[in-house]
Amino acid sequence: MSEKILITGGAGFIGSNLCEYFLSKGYFVTCLDNFATGHRKNIEALLSNEKFALIEGDIRNIADCKKAVEGANYVLHQAALGSVPRSINDPATTNEVNVSGFLNMLITARDAKVKRFVYAASSSTYGDSESLPKVEDVIGKPLSPYAITKYVNELYATNFSKLYDIETIGLRYFNVYGRKQDPHGAYAAVIPKFVSQLINKEGIQINGDGNFSRDFTYIDNVIQMNELAMLTQKSQAINTVYNCAFGERTTLNEMVHYLKEYLTEFDASIAKAEVSHGPNRVGDIPHSLASIDKAKELLGYEPKFSFKDGLKEAVKWYWANLK
Repeated sequence: MSEKILITGGAGFIGSNLCEYFLSKGYFVTCLDNFATGHRKNIEALLSNEKFALIEGDIRNIADCKKAVEGANYVLHQAALGSVPRSINDPATTNEVNVSGFLNMLITARDAKVKRFVYAASSSTYGDSESLPKVEDVIGKPLSPYAITKYVNELYATNFSKLYDIETIGLRYFNVYGRKQDPHGAYAAVIPKFVSQLINKEGIQINGDGNFSRDFTYIDNVIQMNELAMLTQKSQAINTVYNCAFGERTTLNEMVHYLKEYLTEFDASIAKAEVSHGPNRVGDIPHSLASIDKAKELLGYEPKFSFKDGLKEAVKWYWANLK
């Protein structure tokens, strides 16, 4: 396999899993990361692989983007500043990275004549739309600066596809979780954060009454979607967006119940961990559930991991790596 993939944000949670997977498939993989939210430990094991190249750079710097995209057949663009609360606290930086950085990557990918640009979109784009399940062509008004930036990404990608004939596919990620997801920091995702707190015998606090629900999506389903999006040959499957999810919803209360159940297999005392409730988080969507019909029909997507199956795998990984 002599084809080359550029994975931006390749030292992050999703990006590092993609790097690992595509190296195992024989591709040449370049990782572009500035380590703002990614971690060297996520890609340490890959550095000795002769088919792997790390470029420490920033998507806000177009020279870094040009260097990274050189010779690439495909771009899997994962680099972004995630987190709704972070974007509310600092909308300017979120916009710089997620909009200006995204545009830099689109421009350089176009100029380098890459075959296809697959990018991380977001379920936050559905905003205040109350319809369930979420269907790709029915969205509401964004509820946070982060959501605005991810919608702008979709607009730019569609625009570039029409103006410059570059193939683009956006994957609207729904609450992705799994191995290598960082449990630490002010903006840690809920599953790794709660796992870490439970392992460390700390009480956990759920935002709101715990009845908000999410379409939690295991990392291996996301890897499958990226590969399908990258390789599809169907003309009707490109230059569009897809929900990247499992297609079921779980409340936060249910999620905590399963976390405690699976962790007690390693430590019985975790069953007694205290759970409290705090205020709802500003900018949060109450319910999230994806229709995955479009991805099934056009990409042949068949998610292999249900929420519970994925959670068992994630808990095993965290138990081995957080102890």
